[in-house]
Amino acid sequence: MVKTWVFAGGGPSEVKGFLPFLRKQFAQAQFERKTPYYQKPGARPGANGPLKLWGGTGGELANRIVRQLRAALNRGENYDLILVMDDLDCHVAEEREKLFRDTINAVLGEFPDMQSDRMVIGFAAPEIEAWLIADWSNTFAKDLDFRAHHGAMRHCLASQHNVSFAEPENFSTLDEKKDACEEKLSALIMEAALDEANVHYSKAVHTPRLLQEMLVPAVIGKCPLFRQWYRELEKFIPQEQ
Repeated sequence: MVKTWVFAGGGPSEVKGFLPFLRKQFAQAQFERKTPYYQKPGARPGANGPLKLWGGTGGELANRIVRQLRAALNRGENYDLILVMDDLDCHVAEEREKLFRDTINAVLGEFPDMQSDRMVIGFAAPEIEAWLIADWSNTFAKDLDFRAHHGAMRHCLASQHNVSFAEPENFSTLDEKKDACEEKLSALIMEAALDEANVHYSKAVHTPRLLQEMLVPAVIGKCPLFRQWYRELEKFIPQEQ
């Protein structure tokens, strides 16, 4: 088993959906979530607890990686592979990758026995719902809550919000003031679901469920950044024969 530490940005989708997705695809790996993590309200930074979910992306995630990675290594824990996954949120992938790689290497430099070359850094662009868009026919089109109205939802997203079902990673552009995408893909899905299907789309409920139905080949064909990190992960984790 390849012991893999996972540092993920974001919130409920990543906690409830991303790790089960990884475990389904890579049975030869043991995935251990280091972030996000739960923290009691009012607790000091770094305290563990079951109530409040810490998320964060970009620089916030990088700072959290420093804390959590250093703490784990100081406890004598070890890993075979480090996986970082973050919502790109319309930022430049190469710049974000350098941020995370430099952050991890700086911490590993304090522990000479750790391998700095065993890491994979990936992005959901602009956010994880792009993967669901890429394989619409196996996610929204088949889901009990959406299948009766998925065609209307798809038309709404494409015609009113310029969502590309062939290249969903290219959605929106960076708003410098917000330091995020001008439009949130997940918010538009929520809007389309409510308007066309009368369903309240939930990132905490629906996104994890749909991730389990998503077929990797469909996403690989439409999402280059997904393909990049997924293929890299395959190099480190042997597939079942």
